[in-house]
Amino acid sequence: MAYRNQQEFINALESQGELLRVKTYVSPVLEIAEITDRVSKTKNGGKALLFENTGYDFPVLMNAYGSEKRMCMALGVERLDDVAKEIENLFELLSAPKEGLLDKLKMLPMLNQFGNWMPVVKRGRGQCQEIIMPDPDITKLPVITCWPKDGGPFVTLPVIHTKDPNTNIRNVGMYRMQVFGPKLTGMHWHKHKVSAKHFSEYKKLGKKMPVAVALGGDPVYAYCATAPLPENVDEYMLAGFLRKKKVELVKCITQPEIEVPADADFVIEGYVDPIDEMIWEGPFGDHTGYYSLPDWYPKFHITCITHKKKPVYPATIVGIPPQEDAWLGKATERIFLAPIKMAMIPEMVDMEMPIEGVFHNLVIAKIKKNFAGQGQKVMNAMWGAGQMMFNKILVLADEGTDIKNYEGLAKNVFANLNPANDIYFSQGPMDVLDHSCSKLGFGGKMCIDGTKKFNEETESSYHPAIDGLQLTGNDAVGALKNKFSEIVEVNHSLLLKGIPCIIISVRKNRPGHIKELHQNICVSEEGIHAVKMILYVEYAVDPNDLATALWRLCNNLDPKRDHVICYLAMVNGHQPSVIGFDGTRKTKELDNFQRDWPNIIVANDETIKAVDNKWSDLGIGDFIPSPSLKFKDQLYGEEAAVS
Repeated sequence: MAYRNQQEFINALESQGELLRVKTYVSPVLEIAEITDRVSKTKNGGKALLFENTGYDFPVLMNAYGSEKRMCMALGVERLDDVAKEIENLFELLSAPKEGLLDKLKMLPMLNQFGNWMPVVKRGRGQCQEIIMPDPDITKLPVITCWPKDGGPFVTLPVIHTKDPNTNIRNVGMYRMQVFGPKLTGMHWHKHKVSAKHFSEYKKLGKKMPVAVALGGDPVYAYCATAPLPENVDEYMLAGFLRKKKVELVKCITQPEIEVPADADFVIEGYVDPIDEMIWEGPFGDHTGYYSLPDWYPKFHITCITHKKKPVYPATIVGIPPQEDAWLGKATERIFLAPIKMAMIPEMVDMEMPIEGVFHNLVIAKIKKNFAGQGQKVMNAMWGAGQMMFNKILVLADEGTDIKNYEGLAKNVFANLNPANDIYFSQGPMDVLDHSCSKLGFGGKMCIDGTKKFNEETESSYHPAIDGLQLTGNDAVGALKNKFSEIVEVNHSLLLKGIPCIIISVRKNRPGHIKELHQNICVSEEGIHAVKMILYVEYAVDPNDLATALWRLCNNLDPKRDHVICYLAMVNGHQPSVIGFDGTRKTKELDNFQRDWPNIIVANDETIKAVDNKWSDLGIGDFIPSPSLKFKDQLYGEEAAVS
């Protein structure tokens, strides 16, 4: 369904019991983010929050997409899978043979629907232009500061509009914007993004690049700005498809080359000048749960700010999962499953992106396997598919596996896994936010092929029958911490569930330490034949907290660089092996790692105390302690000393 504007969406949320109004004064500097972080990590994502007393003229909407129910409401569906099914039916209809006139006539209603999805530019002004700031000043908007080490306040839900100067094709993306002054922000578009390519073309032409930023309006706009569409596909066509009504656009006032949604709450117009010096932007607490490192980005000069009457400023926070952005990612997972299946990977049955994998880090694919090497075929296709090129760890499972049941998934994958032969390593483009890469935006990947193997895919010395042995090495494995002083804690609970994997937290103190430790464990422990994989995490991480340990490992791991495999003594003609993955922090001294290593994101003590003290006045339910308290002892360096 289409919402006429953001206010109609807010009304719908409230009518469904999905919105809490906060009338007590809450500062946009750290406090709004801290309250939202607490609420968003409660059962089912908590509620959306409307902060009505911010010290500014405008209220702030947070956590609007922060649950499956609210995400479905934003997209106008009962279930996220409904969109994928509709797309799949559309693909099938378009690709079906058209043998006669009757078959062709059946296409006419569909062609009419295509027309209804295309955006249209209206004459005159829209709701978004009811009020024009006489002197544009972004500091008059309640732009939030999320985390204590952020470079400053950031616009966190900007729907950014640019055009290719040669083709005039529009792109709608979402790139954060740090506020530097009344008329100046950064424009944080990464080199892989379409808007960055547009900027490159303007630079060649020596022309200023017009840009417009929309905030609010139909909630589907923010989702479409994050969707991994192919280049040159208009995001507002996707929006029209989802809302079953075309998006109405209006021309900007000072940047008339750019059109924006007529129903937006705010529009910030301006330009990026290719001859400008870049501006040092960041750091910023990002969706990885770590601070993204500061870097040089283009300047965005503001020429006009307009808004509707009684607008609401939409924002979000990103940080240690789970957060609101997990549901934007889940919507993409479900919606784009059908196009991936139909266009590139027909053997794909389902896909899952665990929250702990923060989008790109970990993807699970269920495939229907019919021939040897099909897993590698899927691997290569996925790593060549749009934003999936940033995927770090890909896990493949058989058609009969429930990939949403992680325990059952792990059992099936490990039962089919020869660690020495069924894990494939590569390297390629990575998310610029991935701090584990030795070089910015370029690093290692791996595919864990957990499908059943055909004869052609097996090693003659490897006999999967050993997987049926009782994992009796629990006591020996549990005693590791007594034998190796650098081991802080061992989680061998997975062994009890028939999953041959252990997790070890270790205090690293010398170069090559993890590799050496892994080899010593494999050589000296009798029960290690029951294990196929050992995951090593930082000493402050509790390996018994599986969600946190997995999140930390996925962030800190470059699979190609940080793995080590050990071959054990032959057992009844079987050559077992154990692979280890180093998910600890990398440093120059111990790992020859030359880049800075960011800290995880936690609130400071002052903010936690301030929110604690005013919680009873907020009117949003029982007290919720700060999620940051759990992670205070996992900081290092200056921040650890302060905390």
